[in-house]
Amino acid sequence: MEQLQRREFLLSTGTAAGVLLLDRYGPVAFAQEAGKVVPWSDQPPPVPPPAQAVIKNLESWESLDTWITPNDRFFSIGHYEWPKIDPTRWKLDVGGDVGTPLSLTLDDLKAKPRQRVNYTLECSGSNGLPFFTSGIGNAEWGGTPLADILTAARVKSEAIEVVFFGADQGTEVLRAGTPLELKFTANFARAMSIKDAMNPANLLCYEMNGEALPADHGAPVRLIAPGWYGVANVKWLRRIEVRDTPFMNRFMARDYVTVREERRDGETVVVESSVGPCLLKSAPARVTLNDGHYRIAGMAWGPVPIAAVEVKVDSGPWMKAALAKADKSPFAWRFWHLDWPATPGEHAITSRAIDTAGNVQPAMDDPMIASKKTYWESNGQITRHVRIM
Repeated sequence: MEQLQRREFLLSTGTAAGVLLLDRYGPVAFAQEAGKVVPWSDQPPPVPPPAQAVIKNLESWESLDTWITPNDRFFSIGHYEWPKIDPTRWKLDVGGDVGTPLSLTLDDLKAKPRQRVNYTLECSGSNGLPFFTSGIGNAEWGGTPLADILTAARVKSEAIEVVFFGADQGTEVLRAGTPLELKFTANFARAMSIKDAMNPANLLCYEMNGEALPADHGAPVRLIAPGWYGVANVKWLRRIEVRDTPFMNRFMARDYVTVREERRDGETVVVESSVGPCLLKSAPARVTLNDGHYRIAGMAWGPVPIAAVEVKVDSGPWMKAALAKADKSPFAWRFWHLDWPATPGEHAITSRAIDTAGNVQPAMDDPMIASKKTYWESNGQITRHVRIM
C-alpha cells in the first residue's frame, strides 16, 4: 500500500477547518448540517430477492446521517436462520483447552465489570457487489471484556486459537454431485488467535446504544471485536472453544476467503487468505446545497486512527477535507466535509483516507485491489457521481 513521505504526511494533516457538535456519543455531523441533499446520480440497484433473506436494513449512504447509527437502522447479516433465543434460558459454555471450563448465564455476565466501546462495524463484502454499498454502521457496544472470561477459564499454554460458535445453524454440503457428497448440519463459527482474542477491547456484548442487544443483532450476547470486519463479530453466541489446532469450517476456509493473483519470479500465483481485520477506507456519503453553496461530506475509518481525508472532483487535484473532532475511541469512524464551488453538469467525486501510520486508501487500479478475484475486503477508493443543475 502506498506510503506518504514523512514531510508530505505532516503537511497533509494540518488543522481541520470545521468543528462539529457533540452528543452523548460523539460528533453529530450530517444531522446538524442545514441544506438540501443532492441525490447521487449513480444509485445502487435494489437488493435482489435471494439476498433479501440474508441482508436486512441496508440504507443508502445519504441516509447514514448520524454519528451513532440507531439500532432500528443498523444493517444486519444472517448466514443461516435468524434465531430467537430466550435470554432467561441462555447459557454460554467456555471449554476446550482450558483448565477451568465455564458455563455462564446472562446474569453471570452482567454481574461482571461492564465496558463500552464505540466501534464502526462493516461487513467485509460492503462495496464488493453493485447493490451492497453501505454495509456499515457505528454503535456504542456494551458488555463484559472477553479477556476476563478467558483468563478465568485458564487457557492452556499449548492453545493457539479461540473459536466462537453462534446458535444459528444450517445444512452444509461438501463435494456436491459426487459419490463423496456429504451433507451435515453446522453452526456459524469463526476463529481468531489467542493473542487477538485477548485484546482488551473485545466484548461479550449484551447492549447496543444503551439498550438490550436486539435479536437481529445477536441477542442475548454476541462477540464484538473492534477493528475486525463484521464476520468476526459472531452473533447469537452460545459456545467458546479454545483449541490447540487450527479450526477450518466453511467460514474460515471456504467462504469469507479473499483470493488474489500475485506475480512472483515472473509467474502468476494464487494467494488465499481468510478475511480478518478491517482495512483503511472512506466513502463520500452526500452532497448538500445550502444558500447556493455545495458541501461534500462522508466518513473514514480503519484499523489505525484517521489522520486526513482527501477528495478529488473529476480529474482535478486531491483537496484536503476538514475532519470532525476525533472520538476517544480509535475504532469509530470520523466524519469529514469539503466545501465545493460546484459547476453545472455531471461530476465524479472520489475520496481517499490517510491514517496516522501514513497508509493511503488504495485506488481501484492498485494491485491489492485489481488483483483481487473475490468481493471481500473491498477498500478501494470509492467514486460517486452527482449531477449539478
